[in-house]
Amino acid sequence: MRVDHGLFGPDSVSWRVIGHPSTLVGGLRALQIQALHPLAMAGVAQHSDYLEDPVTRLRRTARYVSTVTFGTTEEAEAAAAIVRRVHRHVHGTDPVTGKTYSASNPATMTWVHCVEVHSFLAAYRAYARPLSRADQDRFLAEQVEAAVLLGIPHGRVPDSVDSFRDYFASVQGELRTSEEALTAINFARRMHLSGLPLAQRLVMEPAFRVMGDAATALVPRSLRRLAGLPDPGLLSLPNRLAVTTASNAVSVGLNLPVVGGVMAQAGDQTLGARPRPRAAVAA
Repeated sequence: MRVDHGLFGPDSVSWRVIGHPSTLVGGLRALQIQALHPLAMAGVAQHSDYLEDPVTRLRRTARYVSTVTFGTTEEAEAAAAIVRRVHRHVHGTDPVTGKTYSASNPATMTWVHCVEVHSFLAAYRAYARPLSRADQDRFLAEQVEAAVLLGIPHGRVPDSVDSFRDYFASVQGELRTSEEALTAINFARRMHLSGLPLAQRLVMEPAFRVMGDAATALVPRSLRRLAGLPDPGLLSLPNRLAVTTASNAVSVGLNLPVVGGVMAQAGDQTLGARPRPRAAVAA
């Protein structure tokens, strides 16, 4: 009987990268950079409760990423279908530019996708292990399938290190600082886990600070001033073991799904056997 390993499979670079605890750091880096695009930020500010209920948002996003990466093809398609339905209701007017926005707009979805997968790759390279240029290209090419699943036209999704570099250069002029963006960036750097019991917060929030510092250290020099971040010369990459320990603590403490590292098949540090992820909304 043929086993359905989903979009990627155990021999993929995607299983190796997204199965590592550094994925959580990559997610926090992505939040800081994604916030700089005013149309993407407007959708989050006007349609998300991430500040009031960050744990639920984190669990939904982690479950979605794990389902698309490690679930069967049917599970990945079902999860993406839910997100596409939610996106149809996320639209409005951006107060920064005065332009209308829609979460279903291919340009906005491409920005969110590219920043996310590039951040997973950056975090893995910094806090897990080096990747050859060929494996970096392979990872980015694999992730095109995750983008297409959400309705992004195949031809507009970058699929290599060089095409990602060209894409980010093309969109740089659209990026802006706003009060909402700075709020989101500070949230990603110093997450306050409102709603959790005090004893759990005393453990989780310091772990998030380590992860937030690790994520901030990876924000490109060209975006740091725009994001209100200190010069990278004043920062060094946090200790790799400390980052992995903090990421594992968050994964276990908040009962996150596979994102955070359980891929024994990939040869990375593990937390246990691979669970069967459920489809959920990344909202």
